[in-house]
Parts: sequence; C-alpha cells; structure tokens
Amino acid sequence: MILTLSIPLIAVVIGALIAAFTAKNSVKFKQLLLSFSGSFLLSITLIELIPEVLAAHTDQKTASLFILFGILLQIILEGFSKGAEHGHSHGSEAKGIKGIALILIALFIHAFIEGVPLEGRTHLLWAVALHKIPIGMILFSLTQKAGLDKSGSYLTVILFGLVTPLGSRAGELACIVRYLPYLNAISAGIFLHVGAIILFESEKGHRFNLSKIMVVILGIALAYLL
Repeated sequence: MILTLSIPLIAVVIGALIAAFTAKNSVKFKQLLLSFSGSFLLSITLIELIPEVLAAHTDQKTASLFILFGILLQIILEGFSKGAEHGHSHGSEAKGIKGIALILIALFIHAFIEGVPLEGRTHLLWAVALHKIPIGMILFSLTQKAGLDKSGSYLTVILFGLVTPLGSRAGELACIVRYLPYLNAISAGIFLHVGAIILFESEKGHRFNLSKIMVVILGIALAYLL
C-alpha cells in the first residue's frame, strides 16, 4: 500500500525537477523516456492486466465493451488535455489559469482512473510510475507557460501526483469493490490507448528513429521478462 501511495507522487515530482533544471536539454530525454514507458505500459497491460480483466468476467464480450469504453473515454479526455498524457505540450492552449484549467481537470480524471487497478499489481504500478515522469515534465512546463510561479507549478504537480493514489484507495472502498472488474476494464482501455498512441506516433517526416525503436523493444522485453 505504501508503494502504491508514494511511487506515483515521487515519479511526477522527479519529472517536474527534470523540467525545471534541464529545460533546454530535456526534450530528447523526454521523448525516449516516453517511448520506453509507453511500450512498457502497453506490454504490461496486454500481458497481465487484460487477461485478468477477461478472467474476472463471465461474459468476455461485456469485458471487451468496457475496455473499448475506456479507449473512448481517453479519446474524450484528450480533447481537453490536448494529449499531455502521451507527450504533447501545447503551450498555446495553456494561457492563464482558465486556459490550463480544462487540461488539469482532464489529466486529474485520467490519473484517478488509472490508479484504480494498481493495488497489488506491482508491475503495473511501476509502468504507470515511469509514464508519470514525462507527464510531470509536461505538466510543470505547461503551468510555467500558463503564468504560474515555480511554487504554484510544484504545488500543481504534487496535487496531480496524489490523484492516482487517491484512485487506488477508492478502489478499496466497499461500495466500489463490486464494480472493480468494470473499472479495471476501463483502466485497461485507457492504458491501451495511451500506450498505442505513444508507440505509433511518427517522427517528423516519418524519419527512421533507431533510438526510439531500441527503447520500445527494451520496454517490451522488460515487461515480458518480469
């Protein structure tokens, strides 16, 4: 439980610190980390979470519908977050507090739902945590572009880091437990969409990127070997 509560928070704070102190040199690192974390998250979802979700339902067609709903929900959320979950940072969309409010709300909803299936799933927890480092970098940059000072940016990042543990604790409530198979299926759909988008987004001009391919293979191999 302690790991579930602390690791997501630590991960986003690490991301914010990287963005704060290596702003000019962090773009390449962010992209490689994003590709690695995306491939690892997608692989863990396919290898571990989805088989569990399907096994928990007597009707696998219903489980599949909830997974598809999770994909649709993430697409809707990205209409407001502008794709921050998979590495897009649209500074023009975050002018002032009002400009960033919808982005934050969408990111917080995303973070809450992804926390629900984490308790007791160590590999998935680490996959989500790795994915949160580049999100922490993006969120810190967005809040800076929106006009917040550094203390305000750090506070926003910390609040964001607490939302996923909150989702994990909510998943343990008696009134929620009976719906966990459905919520886990929705979370699986969200992970599938985010991981796939990260993997399949092309470089400018569809250039061959050996570094990205190598870290993607590394993420898949690590997930398989765990």
